[in-house]
This record gives sequence, structure tokens and C-alpha cells, in this order.
Amino acid sequence: MDPRDALAQLGGVAQSADLLRLTSRKRLRTALERGDVERLARGRYRLPDADRALARAARAGGVVSHLSAAVVHGWEVAHPPPLPWVTVPRKAKVTDRRAVNLVYGDLTEERVVTGCTRTVVDCARRLPFPEALAVADSALRRGDVDGVRLVRAADEVRGKGAASARRVARYADARAANPFESVLRALALEAGLDVEPQGAVTAGGRTLHPDVLDRDHRLALEADSWAWHGARDAFARDCWRYTVLTLAGWRVLRFTHHQVMRQPDWVVACLRTAAAGVPVIGSLDGEEKMSA
Repeated sequence: MDPRDALAQLGGVAQSADLLRLTSRKRLRTALERGDVERLARGRYRLPDADRALARAARAGGVVSHLSAAVVHGWEVAHPPPLPWVTVPRKAKVTDRRAVNLVYGDLTEERVVTGCTRTVVDCARRLPFPEALAVADSALRRGDVDGVRLVRAADEVRGKGAASARRVARYADARAANPFESVLRALALEAGLDVEPQGAVTAGGRTLHPDVLDRDHRLALEADSWAWHGARDAFARDCWRYTVLTLAGWRVLRFTHHQVMRQPDWVVACLRTAAAGVPVIGSLDGEEKMSA
């Protein structure tokens, strides 16, 4: 796989070990030489979108914000921003608004990029819930944002997006391993399920941690990706895991990265159907139609 595509699938930022599960060292070296990928730190890589956002922000007289700020901070995101996000002062006159997501807002201490907590709150106010939750989970997972402070900051929001900010802050959880799992959990919440990430379950004489868990419906949701499940040993472990969970009385639903990221309505329909006990009718290509 092309390193850019691999990084995008992994959230725009990834450790070399995870990246090399999807691409080769030779391709990664070539991508680095071409500038398609940049080294964030030793053994950690990201897409070069951050530099583009910084240049656009400087040109507009503002700061990098929202999803672009999340990338600058080194957080994994569900979808790398197609256009840089830039926030400028409310009364600023920006002549060139092309190729940028421009937002007018208050800028106090920000000079180059919005602060970590503000970035999460800004994303929560403007992005769809699954994408915003992925940002918040990543910020908590990296230790850049404190959960209690995030809730307080969200509670202080007034006006448009306030309810969305409080919702994201309420459900943000550092236990989510990656944006793939965060988005799956967000879709489960939108389907009306009461879920938690990496919840502990005893099955087969061991403590397991399904990616997303609904204890009331005894549903275990798994985000299946080649990045984590493509190796032979991983496949064998997964088969054992799914079998013992099923024998312990859990229903295991497995979703691919493409289904979660590109077919969210279908995933939500599946989850609602599973919770209601209605059978699924359709093909196996991820475009199933739910029974009435």
C-alpha cells in the first residue's frame, strides 16, 4: 500500500511498526524523500498536511485550528482534512479564502496553532460527532488534554455547537486504541447503544477487551483492520477470541475500516437491528440492506 494511503487509514499519524504492517520500508523511504510523508519524531510519521496548514494560516493572518490543529498536535484523526482549517480574528479582512476552511473567532494567546483543549472543543462544535470523538479520544490518549478540564471547557461553551461540545466531552475516552475504534463507538452511540471502549470481559478463562462493548445487549463490536489483524498469528488469535466470546453468550459483530468510515449509515442500521433482534438480509460486500 502507498504510505500516504496507509497513514490516512491509520489516522494521519502512526508509529513505524503500525505503518510497516501496511507498507514496505522501501516505499516509506521513497515517500519521505518525495515529501509525501514526514517524520514527526523517531519512529513516528505523519502526513505533510501540517506544514500546508501552517503556511495558509500565516498567509491569512490567523492560526491553525480545528482538524488541522489536531494534526499539528500529532493526534490521529478519522479523516485527514482535505483543506487546512484556519481561524482568524473576528474583524479580520481575508482577501484570499480559497483552498482553506476559514473560521472567524476570538484569538487571545494563540500565535501559531490553537491550544490542545481549545482544539478539541473547536472540533466538537463543528465536526460530525464521529470525527470529533476521534479527535477527543486521541488527545486524551496522547495525554495532551485532561478529561476533567475538557468537560469544564465544554460546559463553558455558549451558542452554536455548545451541545455538541458537551456531548463529545462526555463520551471522550483515552481507552480507544485508534480513530477506527472511536468512530465505531460513535456510530454505536448514535444507534442508541450504551457502549464503552475496551471493556473487560471474562471468556475462555481469560480477560478480553473487545474494541467496543455493550453489556446490556451483550454485544461485542470489533474494528477489523489489516493493520492489526492481517498477520497469520493475529488471525488465529482473532478466531479464538470470537469463538470464546460467542460461547460465553456474546454476539460479536465485526466491521471493516471501509464500512465504518465510508458506510456509516449501514453500520448504524446493523447495530440498531442487532439491538432489536431483527435479522440482516443482504450480500457480504458491506452494502447490506436491513430488513424492514
